[in-house]
Amino acid sequence: MKLTLTLITALLLAQLTALRAADTAADRVATVMNTPGCVAFWDFVKREPDGAHRFTAHVMAGAANDFALDASNYIKDYWGEGREATYADFPLLGRGPFGQAVRIRKEEDKTFRPFLFVPRERLHDSPIDIKGAGKSVSVVVWAIRESGNHALAGIWHEGTDLNHGGVAKVVARGQRQYALFAGLNKEGSACGHVSENGAKSFGHIYAMHKSNSGDVSPVVPADAPAEVLDASWQCFAMTYNHETHELTGWLNGQDTGRWQENVQKAIPVIHNAWVQGNLHRESGLQPGEDPTFPADQFYNPPEDKPVSVKILSEAADERVELQEFRYTRVKVTHRKAADGTWTATARDLADVRLNPWWFSHDSLFTPANDGTGGPFTIGRVIHSSRGVGFTGWIGGVAVFNRALSSEQLATLSAVGRSRPIVTPSR
Repeated sequence: MKLTLTLITALLLAQLTALRAADTAADRVATVMNTPGCVAFWDFVKREPDGAHRFTAHVMAGAANDFALDASNYIKDYWGEGREATYADFPLLGRGPFGQAVRIRKEEDKTFRPFLFVPRERLHDSPIDIKGAGKSVSVVVWAIRESGNHALAGIWHEGTDLNHGGVAKVVARGQRQYALFAGLNKEGSACGHVSENGAKSFGHIYAMHKSNSGDVSPVVPADAPAEVLDASWQCFAMTYNHETHELTGWLNGQDTGRWQENVQKAIPVIHNAWVQGNLHRESGLQPGEDPTFPADQFYNPPEDKPVSVKILSEAADERVELQEFRYTRVKVTHRKAADGTWTATARDLADVRLNPWWFSHDSLFTPANDGTGGPFTIGRVIHSSRGVGFTGWIGGVAVFNRALSSEQLATLSAVGRSRPIVTPSR
């Protein structure tokens, strides 16, 4: 009789624990979905009830599309190499901020780069197809980074026309709109990326409009013990505000600033875009001006009034200042005339702010209405270099059609720091 009562008690406790976990999971999903502007949220718990049981998104009430995720190996799709990808290539953790997480593995087979995605034909003109003028966007991803600095989620088809990994059988130009990365040039940071043309920027071969948070995420082995993984969730986020033209990277609810110093050496294409824009403003062809440089690729953030001025050197007839504006630091040389007046005789871009980044365009790339735009992908993006990219665990992906506030991102970040939710095995 004691054994029976013990067993019954244990079963009741297990059911109560499961009920509490379910309530908590529902509360967390509600926190995300009730955040203004949420158009899709994949928690990797919600699946199709029938058929392939693919992961689907929580969507707005009345939405016709729940954005089921397919699995694919883009090397096979574009180069005709490697094997097909299936859901079996994305191991499940069985726990996470919302109850589940998928693993993006460090694939050793160079012909195998699997990702989860919504094909373009199933998302074109849908709520996650954020594009055109007057549009803002935010992407939030809860993840544990094992390695890498590349894509987490977004519409960011980089194209297969650069042939870094060999000539592709299916050659496609870039179809970039917006995406969140795990750092790119600043590994481990939260990196927001947007594009006005789907392709390159400033004459470079790649898109260059990106922000990098000052904070960086730690490296955590994907096979670490459960208690280590539970304490390692990071909330990566990007926001683009079309009203301010600001692109910002957020890590764990913080938009810590970052500057790129000595930009002429570090990112010469941005320096040149700034120089060409300033030369173009002057009447006539100026020394050093390239008349063939596209006017829509100038990079000239607002520099009306400096927020600070630092004297770098000063002599009787010359003074050199470093004038800091919101998005740039400009080295300005002044010379003293015979009448005692000072005149600025030279200006040069010294540093550029990477977080927030000033986006110089009024519109996000709008693919033609013929299905040629990029898919929405999670874990990787299609790109010519065919690199491994980000590896680790992804426990949630959310897309918003507005720029979230710091308070909203702090709330979403707190979800990842809460105790994990464990999902029983199917």
